[in-house]
Amino acid sequence: MRQLLRPPRLAPGARVAVVATSGPVPEERLQAGLDVLRGWDLDPVVGSHVLDRHGALGYLAGSDADRAADLQRAWCDPSVDAVLCARGGYGIQRMVDLLDWEAMRAAGPKVLAGFSDITVLQQAFATRLGLVTLYGPAAAGADFIKSARAQDQLRATLFAPESVRTLTASGGGALVPGRARGVTLGGCLSLLASDLGTPHALPGARGGLLLLEDIGEPAYRVDRMLTQLLRAGWLDGVAGVALGSWAGCGPYEGVRAVLADRLGGLGVPVVEEFGFGHCDDASTIPLGMTAELDADAGTLTFDEPALR
Repeated sequence: MRQLLRPPRLAPGARVAVVATSGPVPEERLQAGLDVLRGWDLDPVVGSHVLDRHGALGYLAGSDADRAADLQRAWCDPSVDAVLCARGGYGIQRMVDLLDWEAMRAAGPKVLAGFSDITVLQQAFATRLGLVTLYGPAAAGADFIKSARAQDQLRATLFAPESVRTLTASGGGALVPGRARGVTLGGCLSLLASDLGTPHALPGARGGLLLLEDIGEPAYRVDRMLTQLLRAGWLDGVAGVALGSWAGCGPYEGVRAVLADRLGGLGVPVVEEFGFGHCDDASTIPLGMTAELDADAGTLTFDEPALR
């Protein structure tokens, strides 16, 4: 793993596009998220299809072609400084192959932020654009709208990234003690497993600090997905692991036993309950950045700010 290119930070008055790349977005949540962004002195604009809902497949925010067009239009618009995903859900795997990567590369680096289903897009941005992205709350996400801490940390990352170079675990500590250095990657476990072997996925976690979290996956399915990554060799050479939230995955003791069983044999530091993903007060974590993970202290310290 090598460090990726850092996009420019935002300044007051920056124009940010909010797009629905995956699941449908409730209008009231979208408006609440836009109000937060305006309160940061940003100028938010929304994609043409941000409130669409697919006629037959109600879990999609409109057609694949329309979602891809909204994202590409926003990214290639020279007046837009950042693209924020309105929510996760499901659908990026259906549209990621419709994007014109040459045109997006020519548009130059800018900020992409989101989480959950956005993992697939973040892997593609890493492999096709070589670009650092932000794994953090969605602009119209319920957890983001109600959490001052999540808002403050995303805002700091966007405007003053040097102020959040060290992130500290909000809950647990070392599942496996030790320190490790590497480049951050990862995101939502189920998306990493389902993206395996596709054209835009990262080939593996070798030399990386792997972030993992998920929602609504019982312990046996967490086991199955980790086992798939292990059997595929995708975890070979990983330097360290930071674990986020496991909301709706059953009693944490059961999930923790699976995580210890599947990851403990890697011989690398593993820190649990780091406070990112599908949880209250979720942290924003840059992907594609060189950092040091200290499992005992529960810290992740980046060599330099995420945005330049």
